[in-house]
Amino acid sequence: MALTQLTVVDTAVDILQQFGLADLSMRRLAKELDVQVGALYWHVKNKQELLAQVAAKLLNTPALAVRAEDFASPGEAVLQLMRKLYLALLPIQDSPEVIEVASAMQVKDLQPVLLLRSLLQQAGLDAERACFGQQLLLNHVLGSVAYRQNLIQLDVASEESDGYDWGLQRAVAGLLSPACATAQD
Repeated sequence: MALTQLTVVDTAVDILQQFGLADLSMRRLAKELDVQVGALYWHVKNKQELLAQVAAKLLNTPALAVRAEDFASPGEAVLQLMRKLYLALLPIQDSPEVIEVASAMQVKDLQPVLLLRSLLQQAGLDAERACFGQQLLLNHVLGSVAYRQNLIQLDVASEESDGYDWGLQRAVAGLLSPACATAQD
């Protein structure tokens, strides 16, 4: 198998899914690919860039596509997108941390994140508030996924709902209320 950027990223995703972020080191990745660590740097600059590409691989899937025109309102499309994102990230160990790194690096090609901002603007938020709303909703999904993953990892039996959907509905309703869309800070 030839070493390409795609094989590096795909193998990194496999390591993340099987073992978690703590085991996703450049050394481990090189070992899995049967190459020297230095060979990886022809395909990714550093671990942060690798994590950004892993995040793009996790998020840029048809399963996370939402078309605003398929819903009664952009707000309903936002809710559906965030529900899909929660369900997609939940089974992937440490996915919230990976997405946070990519978000902090301001990776421009995370399709669901771009879609979320676009839907918020379609719902009436100006560009700045759509950016703030995007961060609020991403924080909610990533925090909720991390909480649920911690319960699973710690083997804590919890019959309680984590309140994700309730919080999501409240956040979206608040963001898209006429008062929020037109408020002067």
